[in-house]
Amino acid sequence: MIKTDAVIVGAGPVGLFAVFELGIMGLNAHVIDNLDKVGGQCIELYPDKPIYDIPALPECTGESLTKNLLKQIEPFKTNFHLNQRVEKLEKKNNHWLVTTSDQVQFETPNIIIAAGVGSFEPRKPPIKDIEKFERTNLFYSVKDKNKFKDQIVCIFGGGDSALDWTVELSKISKKIILIHRREEFRAAQHTVNLARELEKNGKVEILTNYQPVNFEGNDKIEKVVLKHDSGEQKEISADSVLAFFGLKMELGPIANWGLDLEAKSLKVNTQNFETNEKGIFAIGDICTYPGKLKLILSGFHESALCAQECFKRARPDEKYVFRFTTSSSDIQKRLGVK
Repeated sequence: MIKTDAVIVGAGPVGLFAVFELGIMGLNAHVIDNLDKVGGQCIELYPDKPIYDIPALPECTGESLTKNLLKQIEPFKTNFHLNQRVEKLEKKNNHWLVTTSDQVQFETPNIIIAAGVGSFEPRKPPIKDIEKFERTNLFYSVKDKNKFKDQIVCIFGGGDSALDWTVELSKISKKIILIHRREEFRAAQHTVNLARELEKNGKVEILTNYQPVNFEGNDKIEKVVLKHDSGEQKEISADSVLAFFGLKMELGPIANWGLDLEAKSLKVNTQNFETNEKGIFAIGDICTYPGKLKLILSGFHESALCAQECFKRARPDEKYVFRFTTSSSDIQKRLGVK
């Protein structure tokens, strides 16, 4: 059981700035995110797309904004729990017990939901009883690449994730079979070229204009049945299957936490951005209130006010005196300013 001042659900820009606002008040936080990397929508949906409305940054990208926010919170040595989501919440006196999908447990007085428009869920191929294979050798992300050492790995997809892992896993696998429903790939051309070179060397087999129609096996996938655009079917054997069909956004387990919802958003008060449950806050795109604007800078403002209430709950016997970072030696010390 990990005891912490706050658990932040969501590692996008607003969740990262919440780490900063808590940190300058001396509060620690653990961050949970369903994705395999930090950055949320900024990294997953538009890492290279210009953003123009971040104060003091005339132009930045989702990737550069994420990197700068991570640099800003470096002094707080934040713990990230990626490829996980909160599955269970329980009340314990004035605290919450949080359990993730990897059975990591936290005890905390504060839960800050900064999950954007919800969690990113993998798009799954429309195959009957697919869930049984998810417990064995069907994967939608890579947590430990060594799991695929000396295996025949079937990879579905035509984007960056599919091509990046085709190239990377080809270094340790027995063989990679890359399958895409179209002739053209959507990944970086450099990576596509690398995959084509690996195909010439026999490390990769590329099948285009094919889609999966069935996975055969009892508890694990033994054969993949494919269908070509022409109608021809093909069977291939595989030790593991990686499916990169993109992501969809769902509210996920949050919808079952007993929080007030309005059009898939969490209702909060604008004094401290607390929901109808004491100690559970919502900031960023996932929260709603009169006049709400779904902007990153609005989420930053919400983070600051939310953190004030978190301090009261985490340090009920202490009085917090608001200070500017320019004039507080305590804050500057926490930030490592000499």
